[in-house]
Amino acid sequence: MSAFEDAVFAIFAAQSPADLFDTEDTFRRLRRTVHPDVAPLGSEGIATSAFTRLTELWEARQPAVGRYSLENGPIEGDLADLFRSGTALLKIARDPADNDLLAAEAEALRRPKDRRHRAYFPALRETLVVEDDGDYRAVNVLEHCDGFVSLAAVARAYPDGVDPRDAAWMWRRLLVALGAAHRAGLVHGAVLPEHVLIHPGDHGLVLVDWCYSVAPGAAVPALVERYRDAYPPEVPGKRPATPATDLYLASGLMLRLMGGRAPAALRRFANGCRLTAPRMRPDDAWHLLGELDELLQALYGPRRFRTFTVPA
Repeated sequence: MSAFEDAVFAIFAAQSPADLFDTEDTFRRLRRTVHPDVAPLGSEGIATSAFTRLTELWEARQPAVGRYSLENGPIEGDLADLFRSGTALLKIARDPADNDLLAAEAEALRRPKDRRHRAYFPALRETLVVEDDGDYRAVNVLEHCDGFVSLAAVARAYPDGVDPRDAAWMWRRLLVALGAAHRAGLVHGAVLPEHVLIHPGDHGLVLVDWCYSVAPGAAVPALVERYRDAYPPEVPGKRPATPATDLYLASGLMLRLMGGRAPAALRRFANGCRLTAPRMRPDDAWHLLGELDELLQALYGPRRFRTFTVPA
């Protein structure tokens, strides 16, 4: 058979893009071969059909980064696009100017942490660089957190506020995550609804998006503009961040999650972590966890496991 006939046969025999394409060069070669303008005399009709089918297969292919096939369209994060690939989540900088923030996240996730608390942090598989029209963008390959939802989704599911008895276990686990981070020499710098994931059934928690993290005493490099009012003054003011910065953010987050259902005692507790001057706030997550436990004991008695669900 001729090259044209071989190409037509291959195109119509393909059941999926993977049956036909190994590289973009393969697509270009086939496109040149079956283009109606260069088809053998009398074959214009079949060439048009083959060219159309070829284009459909190319557009239906799964894009890939390295050895990872991207299974979904991008989920837009604050400064990166997120793609699922099997059990991996690829986080790709939307703007090359933010490559340094993804590098900061990778460095934070590589920091040694107590083995007991690793589950509170996303697992970093590897880092990559992807080339896009001459620009190079950083990629962090993370372990996907199956079954987890963000506190932003929880807030949408409970517009009247989460029962404080349910918010209690989330708050406690968030303080454990922050205590482990601070012990590892990290300030998260962006404890916001989209960055705190919970597992409703298992009562698990993972603190994600470490792109804004810094060592204590450094300024947080950027903020999420839509949450500007949630930050303590040292963040927009580019002043040194400390563990007290994270505790301010975490307390405000939990207050907003409970909404009007938060009892006065919990409100006073949270507001004590949200004073303007960092030196006036608590700066030890472990000590604060002990104080929270005492308050919860006084309010609700001994801890009990409460089933929690997030309606679709």
